[in-house]
Amino acid sequence: MAVRRATIAGIPGYARIEGSGPPLVLVHGLAVSSRYFAPLIRELARTRTVVAPDLPGYGRSATPPRPLDIPELADALDAWLELTGVAPVPLVANSLGCQVAVDLALRRPERVTRLVLMGPTMDPSAPTILRQAVRLALDTLREPPGLWLAETIDYLRMGPRRTIATARLALADPFAEKASRLPHPALVVRSGRDAIVSQEWAERVARLLPDGRLAVIPGEPHAAHWSAAEEVARVVEEFL
Repeated sequence: MAVRRATIAGIPGYARIEGSGPPLVLVHGLAVSSRYFAPLIRELARTRTVVAPDLPGYGRSATPPRPLDIPELADALDAWLELTGVAPVPLVANSLGCQVAVDLALRRPERVTRLVLMGPTMDPSAPTILRQAVRLALDTLREPPGLWLAETIDYLRMGPRRTIATARLALADPFAEKASRLPHPALVVRSGRDAIVSQEWAERVARLLPDGRLAVIPGEPHAAHWSAAEEVARVVEEFL
């Protein structure tokens, strides 16, 4: 594994780079980091160069003075694409990372080739922080214990106040409207037992996308990229 450190959004940043071959960039979700992708990185790195940055305020990257909104996180992601020289590149995103990836792809379409949106937030059937938190708690009970440690480390690192503030910014992001204008082919991936993202919402996102499709990973919680990494990698590779 290679580690890249650089100044992103004016602060020290960290990215995990592994494998060799055609590049692919992973975009993590709320409060977590590249650590959250560890099993999927191992699978994809068999045939690809995988770049998995920790966005500002997450994981091993430094924390900016205030929480960043979706466009600001997308700008930080774009800075990593520039530094690593991988663009144009496919983006494989999870949860809030889907909002970041779509924002970047819409504003800088030349930087992106295709998108895989795994469990895209924010499901409008849970339009408040409280309802999102209830879904998160329910999904956590379905996750494998090995993931709990990785999540706990990242959640403690970010802290509840910054996590809630970022979630509010994500809820305010017009994701559906942006998705409807996306110029790239995109695959929505939903886990069959995802308590955060409903089947109805995943199907709606796939329909909204001008060139979208849907795949379901049966029997898995929100973080199927951890609990069923081999299957998720197969679905990603088939699409790409």
